[in-house]
Amino acid sequence: MIGKKMIKKCLLTCSVILALMIMFELSFGTEKIRKTPQNYQPNYSFILYKSAKPAALNFANETLPLGDKKVKVKMRLCLQRHSFGNVQSDILHRKAEQWFPIIEPILKAHGIPDDFKYIPLVEAGFGEGKSSRGAYGPWQFMPGTARTYGLRVGKKHDERLDIRKSTIAACKYLNELHGEFKSWVMVAAAYNTGSPNLAQLVRSQKQANYFKMHMNRETGVYVYSLVAMKEIINHPMDYGYTTEKPILAMIAQHNADKLSFD
Repeated sequence: MIGKKMIKKCLLTCSVILALMIMFELSFGTEKIRKTPQNYQPNYSFILYKSAKPAALNFANETLPLGDKKVKVKMRLCLQRHSFGNVQSDILHRKAEQWFPIIEPILKAHGIPDDFKYIPLVEAGFGEGKSSRGAYGPWQFMPGTARTYGLRVGKKHDERLDIRKSTIAACKYLNELHGEFKSWVMVAAAYNTGSPNLAQLVRSQKQANYFKMHMNRETGVYVYSLVAMKEIINHPMDYGYTTEKPILAMIAQHNADKLSFD
C-alpha cells in the first residue's frame, strides 16, 4: 500500500515538473522569427571608410591630408551624409548618367580636371530651382556672373539651364580662378564662396591651404562634398546604393546642346 502511494506521488511530481518545463519553453525558450519588411532599407550610416582607401582620396590630383584628424572627421561625415542610408534615392546617379557625357569632353577641352564634373551634382543634384540668392541651373550661376561669361539670362530664355553652354561658361570661370589661386582645391572653394571672399580669407589668415583655413560652414565642407560625390558615383555599392556604376561616356550626343536641365 505504501509502495503504491509513493509511486503516485512520484508520478504527480514528475507531471508537475514536466508541465512547468513546457510552460517555460513556450514563454522564454522559443525565439520569434521576424520577417523583414519588403520596403526595408538597411542603415548605412556605419559606412565611412569601410571600402574607400583613405590614401587614395583626392580632388583634382590633390590628395586630402587624412593624417589630420579634423580633415578625416570631416571626410567621414561627408561620406556618411552622401550614403544611401541618408540620401534614399539614386537621383544623383541618374543625373550623372545624363550630364557627364556632355560635361566631361568640355572640361577636357578647356584643361579643367575631370573632378570638376561633380560640382553640378553638389550644387544642383537634388533640385533644379533657383537658390534664395538667385543662382540657377546645373552650375548655379548668379545672373551677373552668367552674363560675364557669355550666357544670356532673361525671362523667356535663360542659358544657365543649357548644360553645354553653362559648362563652357563654367570652364572659362574656373580657368580664371586657377590663374588667381594656382590650386584646383582652392578654385573649388572660390567657386563656392566667390573669388573676392576667398582672397580676403587668404590675406587675413596668411594661409592658402584650404584644409588649414577657417571658412564658413558651407565652403569649409565644399571640397569634402565633391570628394564624397566622387566616391558614391564611382563606388556606389560601397555606400549602400544598389545601382551599378554608371557608364560615363566621354563623347557627348549630337543633340546635347538641346538638352534641358531637368
